[in-house]
Amino acid sequence: MIYAYIAVMAVTTYLIRMLPLTLFQKKIRNRYIRSFLYYVPYACLAAMTFPAILYSSASMYSAAAGFLVAIVLSLREKSLLTVALSACGTVFVVERILELL
Repeated sequence: MIYAYIAVMAVTTYLIRMLPLTLFQKKIRNRYIRSFLYYVPYACLAAMTFPAILYSSASMYSAAAGFLVAIVLSLREKSLLTVALSACGTVFVVERILELL
């Protein structure tokens, strides 16, 4: 039975990748569809990352604080390493403060 599950998932994955290439052979010229497709990778990444951010630490408060710091630093156009280290440091400090309370 496990081989049937693997086969169905393989076919599904193949169809998802193959169908757009066969159905849309011309370049997409509609500016609304192109602008929509431009943001799809960012939306998928956010949909996968955001829940992991909130549930990766011991407390929702520390996760929210780290997320807030990451948002503020990224809006100020800091480097990826600076944003990541600052968010991790914020989560660490907030969790230590919450342990004391």
